[in-house]
Amino acid sequence: MTDDRDETSMSLEKEMDVDGTHFIYRQISDRSRKVLDYDYKRCIGCGICVGLCPTKALELGPMKEISMGLDVPPVTMDLDKCTFCSMCVQFCPMHAYSMAEEGDFPLQERFPQYDDFVRTNDKCLPCALCEAACPEDAIVLELDMPTKAEVSPFKEGMEGQIEIDTEKCNFCGLCARFCDAFLLIEREKTPTDVRPFEQLLVDEDKCDYCTLCQDLCPEDAIRVVGEKRGEAPPVAGRVLIDDMKCTRCTWCQIVCPYDAMDIKKPIEGKITLIAPNVSKCDPQGCHGCFNVCPSHLWYVSKDGKIAIQEDMCTYCGACVNACPKDVMRVDRHVIHHTEIPDSPWANQWKDAIDSMVTGKRNLPDVSRTLEVEPEPPREHVEVEPPSIDGNLLALARARLEKVTPALSSTSIRRMLERSEDVEPLRARIREQILKKGQ
Repeated sequence: MTDDRDETSMSLEKEMDVDGTHFIYRQISDRSRKVLDYDYKRCIGCGICVGLCPTKALELGPMKEISMGLDVPPVTMDLDKCTFCSMCVQFCPMHAYSMAEEGDFPLQERFPQYDDFVRTNDKCLPCALCEAACPEDAIVLELDMPTKAEVSPFKEGMEGQIEIDTEKCNFCGLCARFCDAFLLIEREKTPTDVRPFEQLLVDEDKCDYCTLCQDLCPEDAIRVVGEKRGEAPPVAGRVLIDDMKCTRCTWCQIVCPYDAMDIKKPIEGKITLIAPNVSKCDPQGCHGCFNVCPSHLWYVSKDGKIAIQEDMCTYCGACVNACPKDVMRVDRHVIHHTEIPDSPWANQWKDAIDSMVTGKRNLPDVSRTLEVEPEPPREHVEVEPPSIDGNLLALARARLEKVTPALSSTSIRRMLERSEDVEPLRARIREQILKKGQ
């Protein structure tokens, strides 16, 4: 490979390693180094990267078997074909790919990527509901407020009463974070009901009826008869969202009682159940779509059929690849992405992103072949064969018969191969021929 900048030669090597669930691919030259990391356990087999790849270096594995527990990478790579262009990195919805670069690169444009987000707005209390509801453990609540033990240490022998209004309580969890006397009972979350808790209990052996929880509750759902000791701290803190884990499934947005979650999904589209094939689905025995879906939107309806909570869908298409009965269809309408920088390969990026909607990828020509226009047929011209003189033909044959025995000689053939002076060679050959002919 040559570098057009200074026309000096440059070596290029590729290698692969495996580190646990990570496949590490390297492209190393004397000027740069690129490392592509593929964590196959994060991969759901949506196939977006396979469709984007401009050199067909990626191939989707047996997703129906993988979705049922086969422990193999959903995507395999032909390292010889990979150009380390980073399209798979920029548009993997699960962040299964990452790339590190170091060294001297001719161009350092910022490649396009998904333009999406999940964030809290100024309505956030904050509370613990989104943290508990998130199916990917992508949310952490950090409270900047003291606990009850710090504000008013437990006092033995206090009497009083405490009641919780279940009509008002939204299980925000602040009281349980503040005081050890409260206990939230968890429940199994479902796509149709993402609430993480079903009951709030009070251990009155740990309650000294200080009334601080009553003042703390944002829903005015706690009533306490007791002695007020101290002041309830203001609720303060922050909700931290791990972008690498978050799948934009919207569970946090649905469970939030304060409309405090703003979400922009990377892809807009539609998921449809194909009616004639729904009856073929065995949702109790298969569960392939359940196992790969990053939004956890699949459930079994009361009539025993497969069902979806469509608003949660991110339109990745993993379920389509996993389903053995073609039960669902995913159509993508809009890909939200950052600006495509003006570069020699801008059209390739645009075509790749468009292909996520159209399903048609115009791959670059890497065949290295040239197409030549077919030559038109030529006009046939009759050619008169030359006349043959019988006497000259007989004379030529007679002379060839004299030469043939000499040319069969190994020594003469060696002289022909090694000789640099033609005239002495001809003389010696004549002499040999004359001897052979006598």
